[in-house]
Amino acid sequence: MKKCFLLLLLFLLFDQVQAQSDALANYNEQRLQITRIGMLTLGGWAIGNMGVSGALMSNTSGSRYYFHQMNVFWNVINIGLAGFGYYNAATADPSAFTLAETIQEQHSIEKLLLFNAGLDVAYLAGGFYLLERSRRESDQAERWKGYGQSLLLQGGFLLLFDAVLYAIVQQPSSELFTLLSSVQITPGGIGFVYRF
Repeated sequence: MKKCFLLLLLFLLFDQVQAQSDALANYNEQRLQITRIGMLTLGGWAIGNMGVSGALMSNTSGSRYYFHQMNVFWNVINIGLAGFGYYNAATADPSAFTLAETIQEQHSIEKLLLFNAGLDVAYLAGGFYLLERSRRESDQAERWKGYGQSLLLQGGFLLLFDAVLYAIVQQPSSELFTLLSSVQITPGGIGFVYRF
């Protein structure tokens, strides 16, 4: 009788640990899916900008030429970042992350997006600076105006992109806290709590 009870208890414990492991893998899959969609969005923006500005650059002059030129330069970097981010999210195994690694990954992406938002504000400030500079320097006025307008466009898009992605990344965090609520640290060790 004791063996049957112990076997049943072990089965319930294994079932709970397996359910938590599945929940963690599902959480990581959702987190990676959000990243993939975000990188596809950034990559789509970059490709669209490069295509449109590349085509229009050859038919324009003055500040419009420099606007399109900066858009192409800027989005070469964006496409590289989007490709790298997508590759990392697409090749990651959602079930390979431990709870600690999952928390670390969640925290890292949140910090990265907030840092990027700060950079985006700096890009916008740089755009306004270049526009102001174009009003004061006559020999490079067209270049500064076009580059400034491009920085305003790219910085504005990236600020919106990072803010929306940050808000989306924050939503599934409640699932992570649910997983964490089943972990209990005591003086004797760490354990999972199963409530029924």
